[in-house]
Amino acid sequence: MDILYTAEEKYLQAIDELNYGELPKALHLFNEIINSDPGYARAYYQLGYLYYYQFKDYQAAGYYFKKCIELEAAFPEVYEHYLKLLITLKMHKSVTQVAESALEVPGVCKANIYESLGLYAEELQNFDLARAQYTLASIATSCQADHTTYEEHLKRVTHKLSVNDRVRYTYQG
Repeated sequence: MDILYTAEEKYLQAIDELNYGELPKALHLFNEIINSDPGYARAYYQLGYLYYYQFKDYQAAGYYFKKCIELEAAFPEVYEHYLKLLITLKMHKSVTQVAESALEVPGVCKANIYESLGLYAEELQNFDLARAQYTLASIATSCQADHTTYEEHLKRVTHKLSVNDRVRYTYQG
């Protein structure tokens, strides 16, 4: 058995274990990293990611994502997933705060943040805001496939707005 001395070595080993489908070993290594180096933000991110997507333990995922941001606010990968978690949990105030912070961090994919905000607004049936967010996502991307996706979102929301307009009645007395 190899003895790993640094948090970085353990982290890389844990990532390898994940790539080979060895989730229990990876979890063990990420927890070892946190125990030996409580300031190692990326281990918190990985644990948040696993708890969110693998275990559907949203409370634990939220704790790990939030801790990652507290330790290393400039780590871009955490924001998109944390934002999706907050949207899933319908934590309205936190969604806005995290999205605003995310858009300030270099390396964060702004198009993905805007798309998440658009989906959230659409879920809340705020179609004007959804359209604005999808437009921003479309402008922020340089990937043709993503641009096409955002254009489809815009068409869908525009259709919902037009249907909504047809059923609006006004009473003038």
